[in-house]
Amino acid sequence: MSRLRARCPDCGTFTAVALGPGYECHACGREFAAGLVRVPQAWGEGGESMAEAARLPLPYPETAVVKEETLGEQNLAIATELPERPLILGGCCCSHIGAVEGLSTRHGRLALVWLDAHGDLNTPESSPSGNLWGMPLRMLLDSGSVEPADVLLLGARNLDPPEREFIAAIGLATEQSDLDRVLEGTDGVYVALDCDVFEPNGVRSFMPEPGGYSVDQTEALFVEIAQRAPVLGAGLSGLAAEPSNVGPLARLCAALGL
Repeated sequence: MSRLRARCPDCGTFTAVALGPGYECHACGREFAAGLVRVPQAWGEGGESMAEAARLPLPYPETAVVKEETLGEQNLAIATELPERPLILGGCCCSHIGAVEGLSTRHGRLALVWLDAHGDLNTPESSPSGNLWGMPLRMLLDSGSVEPADVLLLGARNLDPPEREFIAAIGLATEQSDLDRVLEGTDGVYVALDCDVFEPNGVRSFMPEPGGYSVDQTEALFVEIAQRAPVLGAGLSGLAAEPSNVGPLARLCAALGL
């Protein structure tokens, strides 16, 4: 039994103790399937409300709050503080970098399902805005934290031309029908959910885009993922700081078995 402790979201007691990948509150007896890491930071211009959304009261024991001066320091801190089965609550999509880097050191081969209205595949040279939150998936691929064959990008419908070129060049999977192929041979999967993947009248996001996924559609996908591979962790990002988001997000996490 690990001695890692966290604050219970039900009774508020700082006694939730890690038992393998899950948590049990020794005060009220509630059990949880993941530990929550908050990352109230957005690496770009005007992302303050997105960073504030990392404070939303999701019903999981809080194991860490990470806010660092640089993205590199953030990545290292997240990887260091990562519980055995993490649920990351960003901020922007850069919050997923440290989680994927940390999990990839624990597991021989990690699959990554990345849901986002945008590709997050720019580089500093190709980015129209220069915002780092448009680059995290590219950073993970370029660093070798995940292999292109083990990555599935879903829901991307607002892509810059260099991102489209990169997807074609590396053969990145972008269809739900590619799920089995991406998961095959891996030790488990991390699911990165940027909430602008949803249609604007679903979960409220920082940067809504028309024509996205519904909550029901995403829930069915998450059930399918959990049936096909161990879910090693997940992350939520790109949110508006709206309390109404808590219910559907908790429902989606439950669909992943968290």
